[in-house]
Amino acid sequence: MKGFKHLLLLMVIAFPILCTPITALAANESSSTSSSSANNPSQVASNDSVQKIKQKGTLVVGMSADYPPYEFTTKENGKTKYVGFEVSLAKQFAKDLGVKLVIKNMDFDSLLVALETGKIDAIISGMNVTAERKKSVDFSNTYYSGDSYFLINKGDKDKLVNVKSFNGKNVGAQNGTLQSTLISKEMPKANGKGLAKLSSLVIGLQSHKYDGILMDAATAKAYAANNSNLYAFNSKLPNTAGGIAMAFPKGDTSLVNAANQTIKKVNKEQLINKKWIPEASQYMKSYKKQNTVLSYWRYFAKGIKYTLIITVVSVIFGFLLGTLFALMRLSKNKFLHSIAVCYIEFLRGTPMMVQIMFVYFGIGALIQSLPALLAGIIAVSLNSGAYVAEIIRSGIQSIPLGQTEAARSLGMSKNETFRYVIMPQALKNIWPALGNELITLLKDSSLVSVIGVSELMYQTQLVQSATYKGVLPLFITMIIYFILTFTLSRILFYFEGRMKHAH
Repeated sequence: MKGFKHLLLLMVIAFPILCTPITALAANESSSTSSSSANNPSQVASNDSVQKIKQKGTLVVGMSADYPPYEFTTKENGKTKYVGFEVSLAKQFAKDLGVKLVIKNMDFDSLLVALETGKIDAIISGMNVTAERKKSVDFSNTYYSGDSYFLINKGDKDKLVNVKSFNGKNVGAQNGTLQSTLISKEMPKANGKGLAKLSSLVIGLQSHKYDGILMDAATAKAYAANNSNLYAFNSKLPNTAGGIAMAFPKGDTSLVNAANQTIKKVNKEQLINKKWIPEASQYMKSYKKQNTVLSYWRYFAKGIKYTLIITVVSVIFGFLLGTLFALMRLSKNKFLHSIAVCYIEFLRGTPMMVQIMFVYFGIGALIQSLPALLAGIIAVSLNSGAYVAEIIRSGIQSIPLGQTEAARSLGMSKNETFRYVIMPQALKNIWPALGNELITLLKDSSLVSVIGVSELMYQTQLVQSATYKGVLPLFITMIIYFILTFTLSRILFYFEGRMKHAH
């Protein structure tokens, strides 16, 4: 029991450290801008950012790579390749700085959070300049502008001809974009609906969940050109925002100035219209001809690998945490009991997706080097630990008190009683529940795709964007998850039978 007491003591010491990010974030919310800068340097960038980027040798750019021809994915030699005219712009910017470009692909509505917490150095992702965004980030000079277009099913082009045609209809837009704001302000009679991924919206359009999608002109034309069942036309909605520009942390004048120099050169040579957009179009046309979903099998294989890594590691740490907090909750020590109750109730009472994003963006703001994969594993392990704790607690309490008394009467110590009498019987009782938690964990690992971890759901979205097909990649992913969970169920059932036979 001495070893267990040491573990409990370690947990008590570590708990305030785990609470530190919450306290830090709360302080930042209530403090002034200058105070926030002092307490959390990632909130307001310094003017030596260019020098720091040159020292580390990389420029980390955030993108939502499902937005052709701005940025999208394709495959080259079986590997993911980011292409599009904004990818070319980012490469030019990194080249001018003399550093290597690193692209972080994530949902569009997560980009500003990633920038403010220091996970990325810049946003180059079709972001329009607006007054609201200027309050939290600094923009470069604009390098592109375009109207907003409707993307509809070609069969509806005779009845959906203007904005008024969408009254009472479902109109989709990507979350956080100018188009989502336009729908709410300029189309009050339409049913505006948003999703994080543009590819998901297009799937919804093709399955008639949406009557139309409002998006940038270049992107709408790209989808229509690569899918004969879709049609794009000008919405003629007023452009209430500026053009498209790079976004940087507030106060980062050095990077803004460096970006403006690159943009000045790009605009002078007309690289976007004359070179980069045609190159993006060629990628789209060539891959339209030869791409099939099955040719992306390496994407699915990579997704399976990371899904299993997340699941296996999270199961191990989740079980250890669950055992620890179950014993703490059963402890007669009120302090340890209270800590366990707070941990379990809080983790079970908040969505896992929120926990994943908090660990990555919240704790990640304090630990800048925290990788997305590690953040995902930490969040999933903590969440699993809360559920496993209750499963183990119920298993221990299901053992009759007479078992403990009988073992002690035979001269066994408390530690020996717990190890050889209580825990084996409890494990037998809770095995089905533990197996169910493991299967749930395998499926819930898909949630870490929101922070850009290359697990199965993330890879599926890449295939959807690259092939312009929505339903088939999802069907393949469903089959893969079923094979994984069914195999796991059979393994768990085998060991359950062995335990029954042993007793």
